Amino acid sequence: MQNSGIKPLGLKLNQFKKNSTWTLVDLPKGAKPIGCKWIFKKKYHPDGSIDKYKARLVAKGFTQKPNIDYFDTFAPVTRISSIRVLLALAATHKLVIHQMDVKTDFLNGELEEEIYMTQLKGCVVHGQENKVCKLLKSLYGLKQTPK
Repeated sequence: MQNSGIKPLGLKLNQFKKNSTWTLVDLPKGAKPIGCKWIFKKKYHPDGSIDKYKARLVAKGFTQKPNIDYFDTFAPVTRISSIRVLLALAATHKLVIHQMDVKTDFLNGELEEEIYMTQLKGCVVHGQENKVCKLLKSLYGLKQTPK
């Protein structure tokens, strides 16, 4: 099988380590860790052929308790009227518009709350099986990630 954009999970895990997404710690008394899971998707070309395979680590944020694990939820959206005003101003002033996509936008946010997550099944650090991941940065699935 040819490598069609398959990124080994080891590389993805190295990214988490490089970005200091979490640190392994003992679970404090009274704290409950949330779980996590991998979400796998196929990305397709317009002709229907497979472009690449994607893997995303997602925290099981639905188990977070309000006012304990998080205090606010966020859903940043832009009103279409605001976009139209910006486009009209750009057209009026003959400005060039560029679009960009920040691929790891959710994964760079610093967390204010203390959130603990179980280690990934199949990726438990040898000799530290009883430790949990103390999240330092946001992961997909957390209630406060869009902040």
